[in-house]
Amino acid sequence: MSKTPKKLPYVYEFDKDDTEGIYKCNELHGFAVVKGLLPQDIVDKLKAEVRRTLEDESDSTPGTTRFATSFIEQSPTLADLLTYEPYMKIARRLYGNEPISLNRSAAIYKKPGAPVGAWHTDWQPRVHPYGVDGVLNTTGANSNWFYLNGTHPDRAGISIIPDSHTEEWEGPKGFEFTSRRKSFYRKGTEPEACVEMDFDEAFSLFTDPGDMIVFAERTYHGVHAHNGTETRLSCALSFRTKGQQFDEVWPLPESARTFIANCPVGVKPLVEEYLGMGKSWSSTK
Repeated sequence: MSKTPKKLPYVYEFDKDDTEGIYKCNELHGFAVVKGLLPQDIVDKLKAEVRRTLEDESDSTPGTTRFATSFIEQSPTLADLLTYEPYMKIARRLYGNEPISLNRSAAIYKKPGAPVGAWHTDWQPRVHPYGVDGVLNTTGANSNWFYLNGTHPDRAGISIIPDSHTEEWEGPKGFEFTSRRKSFYRKGTEPEACVEMDFDEAFSLFTDPGDMIVFAERTYHGVHAHNGTETRLSCALSFRTKGQQFDEVWPLPESARTFIANCPVGVKPLVEEYLGMGKSWSSTK
């Protein structure tokens, strides 16, 4: 695995004020990197809140990975980003400056020794029976990830496949899709999600704390093994355009209800259609 980034024939790293460049790159190639979006004090607060939410100091098992699937409800600092204009002007532009709603949030705590995270797309068809991902991951939402330690292929860094975000994408050369195009596998092998991280189309990202990684709902991505020494902390937000209608949704969780009620007046338009997480919910038809 190369320790330096591959070259691409186009710019994919942008200043936080270049909202048009960020938007166009994500539209054309399915991802973009925003440099220096968050100052160090916000990064430090987010790291502390990821640890507070997910860390168990009694667990000494190498490679432990934990997830929070409604992190914004537990992280005042992540919630404050809803009023942080350097971030929100990017979020709005990603949706053509149309009215947007908070879609979902997450945090990941990953200790050294964690294995490869298999290649996958967040998108999935809304075919019964489906769970919360079949609702929230079919809205055209773009993931906005903050790797709070930076990201590097030696330290559980993310790798993406540029231009894999369209329905017409045919997959990496020499591979076939798994069921419903959730992942892909090398031809002639078992149809299981790919854990190879070094093939022609794979593109590992190198970022610093405070950078933001944007990728489209359908963009395929995987995570390198964690061979570093520091627990990798990350968190994310996504939005969707307002007014989307769903055939079925789960009852609004009490935690989401409390979060919405506690949001300041200026944030209410962003959260009034927020659904929270239904966890074990499944469609009925």
